[in-house]
Amino acid sequence: MDLSLLIRGILVGVAIAVPVGPIGVLCVRRTILRGPVSGLISGLGAALADTLFGCIAAFGLTAISDALIQHQAWLKLGGGAFLCAIGLRSFTTDPKPPPRHAGDRNLVRDFLSTFLLTLTNPVTILALAAIFAALGVLNPRSDAVHTFTLVGGVFIGSAAWWLLLAGITLPVRGRLDPNHLEWVARIAGILLLASGLYVLASLAWPHLM
Repeated sequence: MDLSLLIRGILVGVAIAVPVGPIGVLCVRRTILRGPVSGLISGLGAALADTLFGCIAAFGLTAISDALIQHQAWLKLGGGAFLCAIGLRSFTTDPKPPPRHAGDRNLVRDFLSTFLLTLTNPVTILALAAIFAALGVLNPRSDAVHTFTLVGGVFIGSAAWWLLLAGITLPVRGRLDPNHLEWVARIAGILLLASGLYVLASLAWPHLM
């Protein structure tokens, strides 16, 4: 295995995951309100989606990438509506003290929600393809091991970022009383609702994006 290629893949994964956005807000919110496991599982859902995009970009699966980008308006519609729904729910649900243990069903839901939400932004494929090209890590003669090493690095880098984010947020969780939890829920709700409305508005006014 090419260690330098793996490291470059990790750096790409971190670069894709780090920009602050609705997924980051959602993971921080869940870490504080539900516990670190919920936040980490949510992050892993996003990491897997980034890795899937990495596979499409690295293997040159243009038919899939073209289809996703061609239908990105519908994907954005679904993602924007989902963000608005989560944001509005923050104003209608009273936050409770974080549970010590999250149920398996809730964790599956946390994972799938961020996985699907990340998939609603197929432009990430283009960003990954551009980064791969800039780094010169792909060529027509690349074998499967070479490509899987790169994509594996993307997953490790993205997952490491979400683990770090959950770890940074964790100390805050233990210092919050019910009033603080309510403020966290409301602020996160406003940010998620604003993100959803922005995505929906971009469908009517493409120049916003």
